[in-house]
Amino acid sequence: MLEELDIKDFALIDKAHIDFKKGFTVLSGETGAGKSILIGSLAFVLGGKAGLEQIRTGAHEASVSAVFLVESKEALAWLDEHGIEPEDGRILLRRVVRDTGKSSSWIGSTPVTRADLQSFADFLADIHGQHEQQSLMKVTEHRRYLDIYAGIVDEVAAFTSYYQKLVEKRKALSALNTNEAERRNRIEMLGFAVDEISSAKIKPEEDVELEAEENKLSSYEKLYGDIDEITQIFSSEGSGIIPLLKRLKNVVPHAAMFDQSLGELDSRLQSSFYELDDISEEFKNYKNSLVFDPQRLEEVQNRLELINKLKKKYCTLGINATCRDIIAYGEQAQKELENLTGNDANRELLEKEISALEKQVYLAAKKIHGQREAASSRMSAQIQEILKKLGMQSAKFSVRLTEKPGDEITQKCGPYGMDDIEFLIAANAGSPMYGLAKIASGGEISRVMLALKTVLAEGDNTGTLVFDEIDTGIGGEVAVSVGEHMKKLAAKKQILCITHLASIAVYAHNQLKIQKGSDGDTTSTKVFPITDKSRVEEIARMLSGDATSQASLEHAASMLQKFGGE
Repeated sequence: MLEELDIKDFALIDKAHIDFKKGFTVLSGETGAGKSILIGSLAFVLGGKAGLEQIRTGAHEASVSAVFLVESKEALAWLDEHGIEPEDGRILLRRVVRDTGKSSSWIGSTPVTRADLQSFADFLADIHGQHEQQSLMKVTEHRRYLDIYAGIVDEVAAFTSYYQKLVEKRKALSALNTNEAERRNRIEMLGFAVDEISSAKIKPEEDVELEAEENKLSSYEKLYGDIDEITQIFSSEGSGIIPLLKRLKNVVPHAAMFDQSLGELDSRLQSSFYELDDISEEFKNYKNSLVFDPQRLEEVQNRLELINKLKKKYCTLGINATCRDIIAYGEQAQKELENLTGNDANRELLEKEISALEKQVYLAAKKIHGQREAASSRMSAQIQEILKKLGMQSAKFSVRLTEKPGDEITQKCGPYGMDDIEFLIAANAGSPMYGLAKIASGGEISRVMLALKTVLAEGDNTGTLVFDEIDTGIGGEVAVSVGEHMKKLAAKKQILCITHLASIAVYAHNQLKIQKGSDGDTTSTKVFPITDKSRVEEIARMLSGDATSQASLEHAASMLQKFGGE
């Protein structure tokens, strides 16, 4: 469960500390106030995308930290495996992005990679936004949702590994079975490529380094001229920065003898002088180190010419490829060469391995198919039941499984098994079932996603669910049913939800208001909890846009009294 969130210089938020509670928490505010920025900061600290646009204007870095109560065994096991101990059952996540473009992450006091942060964060929170809602429109994503529900994600990943091995073995056998003339030609071509790439002894980042060096060497005169001008600006007798600062360095302390309030300015001047004097020396040293080496320039250009020749010859992207692409091609060519030069024993071994893998893949696919069949029935029934509670009383929902086409065992399998999976829906009584992506409206998609998140949440230990824009395309009685459903879901999970609808917000146990303001020079976003009178006023604003009229206030108060209780 999320307990605290600290934000500093993230987008429009200069500084914010937010305490979160159990149950259902709504985040509300005017359009454009920055509600999604708050969710964005949470996504960031959980391992989401980091970019310079997230740093508040004028700041050098953005930082977000979050305190979670760790409740799942899987999360505790992950921490134990990585040698990280929670404190009082809680763990601090912290992430920073700097204006250099670099970001850093910590779990507790341990620095971690972004991949590790994301891996651990999966046990803590699940953020649902508009981009994920759009994933329901992609049939290819339906298989992933069903596998999560069925609890077979690891089994499917293992199957994919078997399948990829089978594909690789088949390619190798096909290469061995190529007719002899083609095989000899291919061996000769691959051998030449391997020798040429190997003899070049290319390093992974060599082209980048050489291009930078060539640019410096070929621009020597301009660079030297710039550096010479810089050193003159710093050191010219009488008019240079350093001589002028030396005069100031002597005069200001004398003035400070007569007015002690100038002491701080004197201290700052002294620091500035030594810093600039050091910079000046660095530029002098750099100028003295500059040497034009035409022989080295020729070597660099010849080396780049060789690398570009190999890129054009062996990489599909031509000179836009990288040294890594050349190296990868050489490694791939070496593997293919080894396979092609194999003897009949290699062919027999491959055939036996393929036969064994085909059986393994088929049995694994059949098992997964059975698990999906059983799960699809349960999932269809559960989602259909939830959709009724969300105002789609006549809706029918189904998870359709069809076997992939083909007669041979291996032809029926793809990387994820033998099933094609699609969600079907009939939104109205008497309507035929069609693919969800073809007929669902925005409001229907929102409710299907909420139902899907609900059934998935019941099968995992993620403590916090976050919904951004779940109210897209809904209103009236439907919004009331969504609010009621989310409140019930909050009995098992901590729920955070951004909404514009009062009929959802009144069901929340807690409400946070996001407000944007400006002092004339800068714009910032503030976050604060609202209760009692201030919450009534906010609900009134959400109802009618008027937080002061007596009618709106009375309506808001009655709704909170009716729906806001436990």
